[in-house]
Amino acid sequence: MIGYQDALAWILREAPAAQMQRVPPAFGQVLAAAVFSDEFLPPFDNSAMDGFALRVGAGGAAAGSTFDVAGAQAAGDAAVLAGAGAWEIMTGARVPDGLDAVIPVEQVEVLARDGDGRPQRIRLAAAVPPGQHIRRRGEDVRQGAMVLAAGSRIEAAPLMLLAALGVDEVVAVAPPKVALINTGRELVDDPRLPLASGQIRNSNGPYLAQRLVEAGAELVLRQSVSDDPAAFTAALHQALAAGAQVLVSTGAVSMGRHDFIPDALRALGAHIHFHKVNIRPGKPLLFATLPGGQAFFGLPGNPASSAVGLRFFVEPLLRQMLGLPVEKPLRVPLAHAYNKRHPLRFHLKGRLAMDAAGQLQAQVLPGQESFRIAPLACSNGWIVLDEAARELPAGAPVAFWGPGHLAGLQLTGPGT
Repeated sequence: MIGYQDALAWILREAPAAQMQRVPPAFGQVLAAAVFSDEFLPPFDNSAMDGFALRVGAGGAAAGSTFDVAGAQAAGDAAVLAGAGAWEIMTGARVPDGLDAVIPVEQVEVLARDGDGRPQRIRLAAAVPPGQHIRRRGEDVRQGAMVLAAGSRIEAAPLMLLAALGVDEVVAVAPPKVALINTGRELVDDPRLPLASGQIRNSNGPYLAQRLVEAGAELVLRQSVSDDPAAFTAALHQALAAGAQVLVSTGAVSMGRHDFIPDALRALGAHIHFHKVNIRPGKPLLFATLPGGQAFFGLPGNPASSAVGLRFFVEPLLRQMLGLPVEKPLRVPLAHAYNKRHPLRFHLKGRLAMDAAGQLQAQVLPGQESFRIAPLACSNGWIVLDEAARELPAGAPVAFWGPGHLAGLQLTGPGT
């Protein structure tokens, strides 16, 4: 049996290489190359206020000064050269060439209007320094500047920035292609079917499929097969034909008579690197490399075991394939004492919460058995205790990992 850190190092050494693609920018992509701006942002001097653009010079304009209104400029209007006088201007409108400050409409007294109600002459109710309320060309981003580094993940704010700069193509890491195969003659996929004696519903399939997509993968195949080596092998060939770089199965990896996956993999020429890890839950986890270099994970079939296998073995490999840095957990004090009786690395369904004083704490949830799903639905992450940990008092710092490597942590308040 292998320790977790040795198992993870083995997985990362065998990880398939990342692939690059030129694509339009989209949420969730990881950049394989830095993005540089071809434009200035803003692209021209524009007004930060609804008001009047003025020429005040180095000394500014004093309160009480009066100006004739020479024109008006709205957002979207083209460049114009201003002569003498003020220009009525709207927020975001291009400042007429030759003007160097803007006064808000609230700080202006209109002395005269034309027949349509447009201002003709104004008096300043406040002093106006040079440059006031003007957003300068390139003040946000200069042309040629690097705006996103390689390894950045495109989320909503970077997507806004790329759109503002007119970036229509980026070099991104292609999402790892993953196949999911659930094994077990007891599994029922269709929720509308009544269960026969001895049958259970396939809960691992929907959970793992969703988590894989949330982890940045492209799911190229999802299939359930019975405890039949031939059916499993056929599904595996389908997955490879679909381009899968990583294959994940559930069930049939323990030591029972129907746990056929190790022999089926050997028959295909796969190299099994390890089978059993010093963890709980999920000890029978298997990792292999197929002849074509694809990574194969055989996860135990119990729900919490498969969840741990995905989160702490498959996701680190996907993260490396995406070109992201090594993930680090939070260090959070335990809410209550915990006694760990076995020298295994424990992965506990946990909840990151705030106490009454607003301090973070890690709560170990009841129902840690690997078959229990309801506590997993109540958790917002994992508390991980290494092999050496034993009796931990309340307040002891522990590692807290989010539900997925790309999933943001969600807090619960006191008493929830």
